[in-house]
Amino acid sequence: MIRMDWVTLLGLSPNRSRRKTPSYSSRRAAATKRLKYLAGSEPENERWHRERYYPVAAQIRAALPRFRHVGDVQILESSFRLADAQELVARQMGFDGWQALKSGADAMTDEPRPTTPRPILISIEAQLFVANIKSSCDFYTNKLGFAVEFIYGDPPYYGQVVRDNARLNLRLVFEPVFVADVRKREHLLSASITVATANEIKQLFLSYQAAGVSFHQVLKKEPWGARTFIVSDPDENLILFAGPAAD
Repeated sequence: MIRMDWVTLLGLSPNRSRRKTPSYSSRRAAATKRLKYLAGSEPENERWHRERYYPVAAQIRAALPRFRHVGDVQILESSFRLADAQELVARQMGFDGWQALKSGADAMTDEPRPTTPRPILISIEAQLFVANIKSSCDFYTNKLGFAVEFIYGDPPYYGQVVRDNARLNLRLVFEPVFVADVRKREHLLSASITVATANEIKQLFLSYQAAGVSFHQVLKKEPWGARTFIVSDPDENLILFAGPAAD
């Protein structure tokens, strides 16, 4: 992935206050030169997509609206060309697209640029430590209704399961991560997943109960008004499910 900011794009020194400020014409020439380079080269994010490097899928999903609700595998299997890679670079820099980035460079003046907008966090994924990737995938697919998004490594050491908008990353470990039974004693959650209605949380609990899932806590009404239950997976990761007490 090409990572740039306006300092890099314009060829300016980070310690700008200690140096002579470049003229408008020289700054514009530097920006034009860099834009021409990007337009004619293969950005790393395009190459990573072609090589099916999974971390780039999350970057694409976060930056490009048309991929916002698409899984990693589908993103890596979809068409992703130079124009898409350039749009990704532009959006990561805060522009609506490549043309907006080019126009922004062309419209530069010596006036200070406005403060960069505050970054917006759009998703979070829990990471669970497991002793066997295949066994964990079997549990989450057969018992909890998830689907395997991907498994990575030979032999596999990383994977992801997904159900609707909930994503759980599975990381292989070969030794205990927690001391003894501290997770059970201290009720240490590995992930929290929510549903929208009281009927859904009850239906989900009953379906897991019928599937023979092991519960750390059965369905109950909490003092703050929610209904929750906690599932314990084969590695004793505690997954909280929560929903409203009443619609």
